[in-house]
Amino acid sequence: MAATRLTWREMAAGVWCAEVAEQSSPRLLDLAAGPPAREALATMPAAGFPLAGERTVSEQIAGRVVLRFPLRPDERLYGLGLQFRTLDARNSVRGLRMDHYGGQDNGRTHAPCPLYVSSGGYAVLVDAARTVTVHAGTAVRLDSTHPPRVLDRNRDADWTPNPVSDAVEIALSGPSVRVLVFGGPTPLDAVRRYVLYSGGGCLPPRWGLGFWHRVPLKFSDADVRREVADFREHGFPLEVLGLEPGWQSHSYPCTYQWDPERYPEPETLCRELLAQGIRLNLWENPYVSPEAEIHDALRPLAGSHAVWCGLVPDYALPEAREVLGRQHDREHLAIGVSGYKIDEVDGIDAWLWPDHATFPSGHTGEEVRQTYGLWLQKLLTELFRRRNRRTYGLVRGTNAGAAGYPYVVYSDCYDHREFIAGLCNSGFLGVLWTPEVRGAGSAEEWLRRIQSVCFSPLAMINAWADGTKPWSFPEVEHAVREAIGLRRRLLPYLYSAFARYHFDGTPPFRAMALEDPALEALDQYMMGDSLLVAPMFAGQQSRQVLLPPGRWADFYNGELVADAAEVTVTPGLERIPLFVRDGGILPLATDDDPTALEVRHYGRGEGTFVLYDDDGETYDYEQGAYNLTELRVTGDRDATTVPVRQSAPATYRRFEWRFMTQT
Repeated sequence: MAATRLTWREMAAGVWCAEVAEQSSPRLLDLAAGPPAREALATMPAAGFPLAGERTVSEQIAGRVVLRFPLRPDERLYGLGLQFRTLDARNSVRGLRMDHYGGQDNGRTHAPCPLYVSSGGYAVLVDAARTVTVHAGTAVRLDSTHPPRVLDRNRDADWTPNPVSDAVEIALSGPSVRVLVFGGPTPLDAVRRYVLYSGGGCLPPRWGLGFWHRVPLKFSDADVRREVADFREHGFPLEVLGLEPGWQSHSYPCTYQWDPERYPEPETLCRELLAQGIRLNLWENPYVSPEAEIHDALRPLAGSHAVWCGLVPDYALPEAREVLGRQHDREHLAIGVSGYKIDEVDGIDAWLWPDHATFPSGHTGEEVRQTYGLWLQKLLTELFRRRNRRTYGLVRGTNAGAAGYPYVVYSDCYDHREFIAGLCNSGFLGVLWTPEVRGAGSAEEWLRRIQSVCFSPLAMINAWADGTKPWSFPEVEHAVREAIGLRRRLLPYLYSAFARYHFDGTPPFRAMALEDPALEALDQYMMGDSLLVAPMFAGQQSRQVLLPPGRWADFYNGELVADAAEVTVTPGLERIPLFVRDGGILPLATDDDPTALEVRHYGRGEGTFVLYDDDGETYDYEQGAYNLTELRVTGDRDATTVPVRQSAPATYRRFEWRFMTQT
């Protein structure tokens, strides 16, 4: 069949859609946390359709739909699944499939979002819950409009096995698909439109941005109480304590019921922890044990294949969601549990259900695999929403449209550099990623990992396997305490960055390429609008840091760095390199007064910061119950604090200005 030109229609400001036939299979954005944020989209800079329309085409080939989009020679492509070794996906082939990350950037990953962001200032999403193969500028057609130059390997030094193609070609099974294009004009604007069209980013509860600690596999309630006492004795803060599989009466597969020997009185434990300001987070996987009380009710609502001899419930069915939701609400939420770690929803092929598995909803095994993590995030988020309580948790598999769900992706892989690369890549896709800390081969590595995780969406030690503690390496215990303390002091700044994620779609953590397309760094990133984070790795004494245009100041002393595109820093072991944009304003919590903020100004330029504040716990902010305060420096360091919106009780009532850069 000949190629057919796609017909585009504008769905919202700067967002276009084209459909190939009538799509019967599930769409990823049908599982988004909320409807498109149309009012916010309408306030963005105007954007025209960014592609040459006559070169956006589809074909039906051997039972597959093949899409083709134009690509300029100078374009770089980002996204195409959560990757851990590369940033630019140009000249690669990605088979975007939900899976455990296996050490290759080939598209099999925990978040196989079929979205690419162009350095030219637009993004393309294939809105289908299927495995998607993307030839990102690798497939050269004989009828190419701009064919590559033919080179002779015997004579041409610049010969390459990968000639530059002038197109992105995308193939997936079935006769139908929906595609969305998000305009710019910048790559960051395109990402913002994608996030807003997915309903806006999540706004975690304030406690979720504090410090987390997950305890070993078979801890009992007595062990938990001793662990909490040890944190208190060592002077370490603890906002969330995570229980691993041993809390259940049976796991792999799961009952979701408390083990009566290890946790005879879970309600009492929850109450005690909450009284100390500590929330409880429960590990679970979605495969239901024959011993579970809900097993028989879910049996007719499950797929044809088992995982670890447990049911695979079809959560596309409202009846299945109701069974699990009712049990979780009664036995977990009602006694004070604050969230979940959703494990094992990604892969691996050898133990997961096959693509030919059948499910009672009619969805194929392939479609269920691509969306299973989304269904569980949806189910559990809605449980907490009904109680008007925000949650924050972890998930091993997610996909496009998940920006609004309060879940952070993690992995069993444990390479520090790959963890930071994942953090850089996550911002393109509307997902959050944590470089969790487990163990370390030395005190230096331990501290460097702690420093990194404290500048991520979720700051956590996961001691499920080896029982590590923040003080496991006594020689750096003080420095670890300092890093965690700095994380907690920066919470007003970070919480405001997440509010912006929700209201205007700007990712709170993002690669430098979204700041400036010329900066393709895999080992540094932005946290919020003003703070540049450049992690150190074990064995490093110094490192190079790429700086976006403009002047930047050292976070710790306020000194302006050289007006250069690249600087070398030697921070010492106890510090992670941090830089603040000239004119940047950072609100920091104080140690002695929870109602006071230290407001730091860096550099010599004028600047503003919009401080967000709400109750930190409920969804009342969606009804307008939140405050906005503009922190502003103009002229000759004229600092002002201007209330913009006051619709909720104020957390902060005293502002102490500090000018970090000496004139």
